[in-house]
Amino acid sequence: MGITDFYGSDSENDAIATIRHAHEIGVTFFDTAEMYGWGENERLIGQALAPVRDDVVIATKFGWTREYGYDSRPGHIREVLDNSLRFLGVDHVDVLYQHRIDPEVPIEDVAGTVKDLIEAGKVGHFGLSEAGPETIRRAHAVQPVAMLQTEYSLFERDVERLFPVLGELGIGLVPYAPLGRGFLTGTAKPADQYDQSDMRSFDPRWQPGFFEKNVEAVRQLEAFAESRGLKVSQLALAWLLAQSDDIVPIPGTRNIARLEENVSAVHLEFSDNDLDRIAEILPTGGFGARYPDAVMPEWT
Repeated sequence: MGITDFYGSDSENDAIATIRHAHEIGVTFFDTAEMYGWGENERLIGQALAPVRDDVVIATKFGWTREYGYDSRPGHIREVLDNSLRFLGVDHVDVLYQHRIDPEVPIEDVAGTVKDLIEAGKVGHFGLSEAGPETIRRAHAVQPVAMLQTEYSLFERDVERLFPVLGELGIGLVPYAPLGRGFLTGTAKPADQYDQSDMRSFDPRWQPGFFEKNVEAVRQLEAFAESRGLKVSQLALAWLLAQSDDIVPIPGTRNIARLEENVSAVHLEFSDNDLDRIAEILPTGGFGARYPDAVMPEWT
């Protein structure tokens, strides 16, 4: 997402080179979406991964409109997927997510449409994003849900209440923003220092009152990470991986050095004492909501 949208412009890094280097050092799961540049992001992903298409998993998503409304009507899902296949330059995607729940379209209709696309060979697996337990169960009854994507990190723990249903149904978790939208890299600035095109300019966690508390928590995490010879970003990713074998975080970066730091976290292991210390610093997550109230409705 960050290669093309929501984190300001980037003229310093070569997106194609970064994506290809990710594969070279062992990354095999790549996540994009229709709304990430309305085709631009998918074109980049497709171009970068064309030489290794059979060795990677490509996931994309449908469900937003350009006006930031929802549209998961069956005809629209098919149209979006056909566009995504064309942009990516592939004959199928490995995972197709509903990006956000559409309150006007029954989830059974969405799941049934994706089931048809799976049977047609255009899609490998069905995923949901930001869905609650009832929606997950209803969708799963029509077409098994392979994975749920939602925000999860040291800063954001709400999804933990969904762990029982995910475990019961055998659904994997794909945490997005696993580095707290950059806060857990130790490079956060106050909201008013970001361009208005950068979502951190309005993210509640960057606002006065919350920002200072989050900075202090990250300072303590950094001190602990340094005692282990780690970056705080590596600590944050390794913590996620320690929560379950069914969790596959998708950190985003535009920089090869950051990419290499992130990937190295897969080799880290924590003792119980390490996990206890992290829990002392952030027992229930960060300070401030992850979205303004109007942006993220309650899960159902």
